[in-house]
Amino acid sequence: MDDKPLDCLVIGGGPAGLTAAIYLARFHLNALVVDGGKGRAATIPCTRNHAGYPDGISGAELIELMKEQAQKYGAKIVDGTVTRLEHVDPLFEAEWGSGKVRSRSVLLATGVTNRRPPMDEDLHDEALTRGQIRYCPICDGYEVTDKKVGVLGSGHHGVAEAVFLRGYTADVTLIAPHKALDVSDVDRLALEKAGIETVDGPAEAVAIGKDCITVDTADGHFTFDSIYPALGSDVHGQLAKMVGARMGDDGCVGVDSHMRTSVEGVYAAGDLVIGLDQISSAMGQGGIAATAIRNDLAKEQPLLR
Repeated sequence: MDDKPLDCLVIGGGPAGLTAAIYLARFHLNALVVDGGKGRAATIPCTRNHAGYPDGISGAELIELMKEQAQKYGAKIVDGTVTRLEHVDPLFEAEWGSGKVRSRSVLLATGVTNRRPPMDEDLHDEALTRGQIRYCPICDGYEVTDKKVGVLGSGHHGVAEAVFLRGYTADVTLIAPHKALDVSDVDRLALEKAGIETVDGPAEAVAIGKDCITVDTADGHFTFDSIYPALGSDVHGQLAKMVGARMGDDGCVGVDSHMRTSVEGVYAAGDLVIGLDQISSAMGQGGIAATAIRNDLAKEQPLLR
């Protein structure tokens, strides 16, 4: 472990963490990014919502460009999954594999993981690449305009996603992932008004063909151009809990308007916090967090050249 502590340890190398790293490095701060390599952004086949790329850009390419930019200005990036984060006043200690560092501040940008439909992992990834499985209607609803779309989901969340997609196509079917569709009377009325078909579950399996994707249910096979699993996601909040940061009922980390958590010196950004789960939003939060980190560190000790 280096005797001199970092100015900031960034945990997570997605759009939020890497934007923060670029800012921190350009603030002449000593920043290290530790990334487990399992971020959602890198799996996006092509994002067309991200400004500046009229023809779109793959998530993997965007991440690599951001890494290159951060490293150009002096940020260090290493592979690893942080398994321990501890507040050893006034510093923080983090550990991963054979790595161990101390830092004056920490930015958590560990994100979330989408819950997947019932299918083989390799087939899932192939379907994702083809656009047969999509997870974000805000990102790519445009791409399913006038196509046949299935939504795997139930409850208000599933209904809301199906109704949102109805703004792109008239052919939307909501399929319950488990047993009968569980929705309120109000939500059922919303489905009827939108003309959205419903199918009781369980959704037992999902298979892909050359030009379609099929969901096998107790009521038979249903074939679509694309499906959206509205099954929720799992927040990677373990490290935030380790240092005692306040968590919301939804499992996300609570932050103020400058991305500060309830623990002094710990910040959070990206999908880990409540907000719009979008690359542009994560980047904005990363920039806000990095600026707050710089200014908060300067209060402890003036940053002079």
